[in-house]
Amino acid sequence: MSNISGKCLCESVTYEISGPLGSVYNCHCSKCRRWHGAAFRSRASVDVTQFKILTGSESLASFKSSDNVTKYFCKVCGSPLHSTYLDNPDVIGIALGALEGVLSKPEANIFTASKASWYEISDGLPQHKFWPTSE
Repeated sequence: MSNISGKCLCESVTYEISGPLGSVYNCHCSKCRRWHGAAFRSRASVDVTQFKILTGSESLASFKSSDNVTKYFCKVCGSPLHSTYLDNPDVIGIALGALEGVLSKPEANIFTASKASWYEISDGLPQHKFWPTSE
């Protein structure tokens, strides 16, 4: 498998993922909606050893969005890039919107218990009120 590349809007930050993406979900939690300014965030998990910043590490900024999650974004253009998790330090959450090329389709919609009231999920994918393993 070839590497997957990603970048922010201003192209200051570029990165690559060596290896396959993990599970791909559309996350409807309120924090992901606010972070992306959209009805949901499409995201995948990758092993931390597969993720490498190529350029622009000095342009990365972070925000601790909860006790467990830190969000990383470009401080030049504001593009959301990835997340790290205290309870699972071997995994990085990748924002699919920053990736280049053809990717896997989402497997399910998650955290639908807190989805935007104005958005109707109509993609036919399974819906989970919370994280799939917690139900």
